[in-house]
Amino acid sequence: MEPNDIRIEDASEHDAPLVLRFIHALAEYEHLSVVANEDSVRDMIRQAEPRTHVLIAYCDDEPAGFAVWFHNYSTFLGRAGLYLEDLFVYPQLRGRGVGRRLLSHLADIAVARGCGRMEWSVLNWNETAIGFYQKLGAQALGDWTVYRLSGDALARVSSEHASKARRR
Repeated sequence: MEPNDIRIEDASEHDAPLVLRFIHALAEYEHLSVVANEDSVRDMIRQAEPRTHVLIAYCDDEPAGFAVWFHNYSTFLGRAGLYLEDLFVYPQLRGRGVGRRLLSHLADIAVARGCGRMEWSVLNWNETAIGFYQKLGAQALGDWTVYRLSGDALARVSSEHASKARRR
């Protein structure tokens, strides 16, 4: 496949149904569930000052994959970074350079914006993705473990602060 057969575009709010289809396909691949809907995706895309950005990759003018990213910050580098939340290419289009073009486009953004690094998480069982990332020169951060608060635990921790504030 010629590299110019792949194009990357910023998603617009009109792309919300397509982005949601990508999200569902990614969730199916990763054995996860989706709570997002077209309205929440549309709201994410059309923010006046976007916190989250969405790229769509097209291969021969057909939607092929997407990437969702945002800026984070490294106190140690003293610079912003680019965090890749999701990267997905339809299975039938993998191996055609779509994922590499998405990552290259993101790296261009990171470099142009003076980011100190680009990071993402990958499921430990996803050996195909891990191999792909390693071929690019990405390194796993073996000393770090991702933690998450969500659902009831997030609400409980949040309410602890509110309870203490009310008691004062």
